[in-house]
Amino acid sequence: MSAKKKLVLASASPRRVELLQQAGIEPDRLLPANIDETPIKAEHPRSLAKRLSRAKAEKAMERLRKDGEAADSFLLAADTVVSVGRRILPKAETLDDASNCLRLLSGRSHRVFTGISVFTPEGKLRQRLVESRVRFKRLSRQELEHYLASGEWRGKAGGYAIQGIAGSFIVKLVGSYTNVVGLPLYETTALLGGEGFDVSPRWVQQADEDALPES
Repeated sequence: MSAKKKLVLASASPRRVELLQQAGIEPDRLLPANIDETPIKAEHPRSLAKRLSRAKAEKAMERLRKDGEAADSFLLAADTVVSVGRRILPKAETLDDASNCLRLLSGRSHRVFTGISVFTPEGKLRQRLVESRVRFKRLSRQELEHYLASGEWRGKAGGYAIQGIAGSFIVKLVGSYTNVVGLPLYETTALLGGEGFDVSPRWVQQADEDALPES
């Protein structure tokens, strides 16, 4: 079944696309699902990550069904939430957002939750929640100012990207590194594989394409 079924990613995130490519998977279609990501009052960070990933999957699946492609596709959605205790940090869109996040993270531990949701071609919904714990070093005023000036924080949950400059801020990481980037690869491929989407044939396909001579 896996060789015949498509994989649709309910996201336009370059990070998630790159992570899937790292695992030898090239999404057949990107289908971003714009939803309201505002937390419900007193909502736990882990509950938010799981709820938002499901909401993204459900919205994208509506479109896929309208297009008549649902029966031929696996649909994957994910949402990543950064928190200090029960406090949920925003996706930094302004300098103030990023500054507030980084000042809070400096010298402290925080948690990163990613909710994964998969719709199978049969219409079944499967979910996983992955948690990583990260500790930041104490940031100097100069480090904070220069990181803010880099702009790398923009659009990132918690105001940082571990795969970039902020990787040098990490004192300790317990759990999945790719989870902190935005898509835990082990859990994602295990979830897809458990539902019949075999990743490995795509490795061979990719190797054959790479071996083709340039025209």
